[in-house]
Amino acid sequence: MNLITIFLSAFLINNVILAKFIGMCPFLGVSTKLSSAVGMGLAVIFVIFGASVLSWVLYYFVLVPLGLEYMKLICFILLIAAFVQFVEMFIKKNSPSLYKALGIYLPLITTNCAVLYVALDNITQKYNLIETIVNSIAVPAGFMLVLVIFATIRERLASADVPEAWKGNPIALVVAAIMAIAFSAFAGLV
Repeated sequence: MNLITIFLSAFLINNVILAKFIGMCPFLGVSTKLSSAVGMGLAVIFVIFGASVLSWVLYYFVLVPLGLEYMKLICFILLIAAFVQFVEMFIKKNSPSLYKALGIYLPLITTNCAVLYVALDNITQKYNLIETIVNSIAVPAGFMLVLVIFATIRERLASADVPEAWKGNPIALVVAAIMAIAFSAFAGLV
């Protein structure tokens, strides 16, 4: 039951974008096309999952035994940067069209605070490895869910009759605010 609570909490209730407002740069930047949003969502799932599990292992099997817990922030940042570079090279080689569609946002996953947030949150919450895995899947899955919903809405808004002053980011931010209100209804779920 604890794992279900962790998953639902991270996926819907404390959604990293709509409740924590973390990871807003790719949320607004890559959400203009559904295909880019799906690609970015999958890349974020892979990066957050991999970086979080590796960070947990690094923390509990290297930093804690050596008494270097205070180095976790620097170590996690270095680990995330190296991991994102690996993912970027993999996508560039295996899916050049996705690599081109993601553009500058793929290397920006390195600085996406959601990646570091999940790695640090797993340690702060004192999750064991299984709980870390569940949380590290739920958070980016929630990120992708919101990104895909938002991209779908933005594609429809592109062809909608929106007043000139509201076109582009203004209407996108209004939609994001409405989505945040809608997702707040999940707060009583767990």
